[in-house]
Amino acid sequence: MRRKPAFLIIDMQNDFVSSHAVLPVAGAQAVINPLTYILSLFREKHLPVFHIVRVHEPDGSDIELFRAEKFRSTPFAVRGTHGAAVIDELTPLPGEHLIEKIRMSAFLGTNLDLMLRTLEVSTVVVGGVQTPNCIRTTVFDAMALNYETILVDDATGAQTREIHDANILDMKNIGVQILSTADISSWLNSC
Repeated sequence: MRRKPAFLIIDMQNDFVSSHAVLPVAGAQAVINPLTYILSLFREKHLPVFHIVRVHEPDGSDIELFRAEKFRSTPFAVRGTHGAAVIDELTPLPGEHLIEKIRMSAFLGTNLDLMLRTLEVSTVVVGGVQTPNCIRTTVFDAMALNYETILVDDATGAQTREIHDANILDMKNIGVQILSTADISSWLNSC
């Protein structure tokens, strides 16, 4: 059976990635070029692309309890703001999907699973930020929902390399296939 992949780009938003980010992820800048390259491959092959973004109400009424105080002092990913938007380098094109989430997993409380199944996607390729939180929960949920799951190591970032590597090892140990950006072109050609 041939696989049909989709590319999930997680939380590559101005508030986390740009030089003016209010909650910067230290490893985010390093993943922009790998993500841009992978995105170009998916676009060339007309494969589904999902830009997954965290978006919150201005009053913080939909924020997690453990982040409520942080949000009050430093609002982030507020609906309708420049900070909540995808960074310019990865701006979604017409036909690409934008999924808003209010929790770490791209699957929790969204229509992502329904859309992937409607598009007959069997495999998700995941990149973005940040590895121990939104990447990891999305990957674990994808595995639980029976998607073949590919994580692109150098297209995924965290606050430190040590945190990133520890989480990559955990995901590899549950069956996530770990690839590098250099592997993606030949992997896509095998689909």
